[in-house]
Amino acid sequence: MPGPAGHFERRRMSPAQYFKLYVFIGLLLIGFQNIANNIWDSDSGRVIIILGVLGTWRYLWWFTHFVRSLIYAKLHYPKLRSRAEDLWDSGWRPNGLIYMMTTFHEKRDITDKVVRSIVQETRDIGVPAKLFVGTGHHSDERLITSIMSRHAPNDDIEVIFVRQNQPGKRVAIGLALRAISRRGLAGDTPVVFMDGDSILAPGCLRRCLPHFHLDKGMHALTTDEMGVVRGPKWMQRWLDLRFAQRHLAMQSHALAGRVLTLTGRMSIFRASRVLRPEFVEMIEKDQLSHWLWGRFRFLSGDDKSTWYALLKEGSRMLYIPDALVWTIDVVEGDPKDRAIQNLLRWSGNMLRNGSRAIALGPRRVGLFIWWCIVDQRIAMWTSLCGPLAMLSAGFAISPVFFSSYILWVLSTRLILSMFLFYYAKRVDLSFPFILYANQLVAAAVKIYILFRLPMQRWANRKDQHLNFEETLKWRLKHLFASYLTLVYVLCLFFAVLVYIGILHPPSWDFIKLTLGI
Repeated sequence: MPGPAGHFERRRMSPAQYFKLYVFIGLLLIGFQNIANNIWDSDSGRVIIILGVLGTWRYLWWFTHFVRSLIYAKLHYPKLRSRAEDLWDSGWRPNGLIYMMTTFHEKRDITDKVVRSIVQETRDIGVPAKLFVGTGHHSDERLITSIMSRHAPNDDIEVIFVRQNQPGKRVAIGLALRAISRRGLAGDTPVVFMDGDSILAPGCLRRCLPHFHLDKGMHALTTDEMGVVRGPKWMQRWLDLRFAQRHLAMQSHALAGRVLTLTGRMSIFRASRVLRPEFVEMIEKDQLSHWLWGRFRFLSGDDKSTWYALLKEGSRMLYIPDALVWTIDVVEGDPKDRAIQNLLRWSGNMLRNGSRAIALGPRRVGLFIWWCIVDQRIAMWTSLCGPLAMLSAGFAISPVFFSSYILWVLSTRLILSMFLFYYAKRVDLSFPFILYANQLVAAAVKIYILFRLPMQRWANRKDQHLNFEETLKWRLKHLFASYLTLVYVLCLFFAVLVYIGILHPPSWDFIKLTLGI
């Protein structure tokens, strides 16, 4: 795949990276020996216990995912891969292939790489294909036509443009799916959902397609993903960490026959599932009824809608860890604002879909996946308990808790990062710091948006917003949401202060005396 050297290659660990890791560990050990701390001091009591109990729970859960991920990668998936290769080598091919891609004013060189990857993958598998492109402007159509005429003049790839008549990616997907359904496809035809900034790595489809023939109960799959950022280096490292986390978690989830999202950047579906009118309507008009805000539609998160539509039917899903898609993020404007907006969008999509997925129950969803969804909602609160406890103790008891907490964070996040080094294929000492910052900021963003689920913004396709008419009723609801957020955070803070002994709740005798019992 053409591009800057190293941009589209997996990195490998080097001796220099190992040396930096050893130096980091050495400095950390020196810090434990020479910086005043009370991590091992039994007199610290519950202040340290809260870190130990919550930490043990979170790290055991992390380790559980790591072990499950290894089982999937080393034991379960190789059997699937072997069967898929045998089927492919026997000469099996799908009768046809459908691509459903959406694009809107994408960079010319990115579109060129995306379309060329589609051409190359179609050429490699040797089956006729149709590329349905949901567009919002004629310039995208002219560009793709030009690329196809240059690179695939004789290939059996038909390009069909579907111009959307309303704004939004969901509309583009819905119109494209309706156009596909009019072609009368066989139910087992694979339909590749992809974005206009997603580049298929060589061999991606060959590794994916046989599974639809081998497992008739599997209706969707997604692949490994690697992000390329055209912007600040810290954002590249942030995405590297997030995709390493994703790779670990996805393999753990896939061992249960489900995943937590069918990534919108690139996932493949069975045509019989995605061309049904109710499926298309859900993508176009997915809505949620909220006790405070009433009924509102989803702006982004189409990948969560497709996931939920299959989840509630009990469909199996698959993760292909050795099939790769590169995604290119062009950062324009303030990168910090872009990062916050991404977190708001991702967290909002997770919270909006998580509540209804939990309501399906563990029997339909599967116990492990159901608990993973529940854990996402718990983790946003537990992530704040440690900082609240140690900072409160530092101000109220002794400043030594500040240095203790710094050492605790560095050591525990380094341990967690070591798991991610394995998946990122390199040692990056920024990971412990980014991991901690990401946990705190993500938890704060989720708590903020918990009572503001309709507040959506998508800095793409003309920077879409889901706005409400600012009436008195709307302002009162917004004020009440702020009040609930404050109450929940204060309750958490109060519970932490009581637990570590800074505050003492009234005794039962005092309560009885006050109430005159």
